[in-house]
Amino acid sequence: MVEISPKAVPPVCKIIDYKKFLYEQKKREKALKSKATKVTVKEIRFGPQTDEHDYEFKKKHAVKFLKEGAKLKAFVFFKGRSIIFKEQGQILLLKLAQELEEFGKVEQLPKLEGKRMIMFIAPKKVGK
Repeated sequence: MVEISPKAVPPVCKIIDYKKFLYEQKKREKALKSKATKVTVKEIRFGPQTDEHDYEFKKKHAVKFLKEGAKLKAFVFFKGRSIIFKEQGQILLLKLAQELEEFGKVEQLPKLEGKRMIMFIAPKKVGK
């Protein structure tokens, strides 16, 4: 005898094989898990003094990632003494966010974490 729903009044029970019940329950959970959306995070790395051509090239990849539905993690990596160019890194990320406004929305504004300034952009939902 297996208790199917204990919260119902009166509680619902069935007379079945317990192992079969566990198997079916696992199967149901696996099916629900497979239908859950999986979020991928793509990274794009800049330097504080990234050239215009390199910036455009990386922006094109960012657009592709956002159109595919992946989250974008854009970051500026400061090597050695280049940490003095924090403002340039922030300007670069804000410029990227502004140019990608039609493809995604900024989830987290540029924030300095150690030697990296990180910003997250989530894709916009596509209406059907």
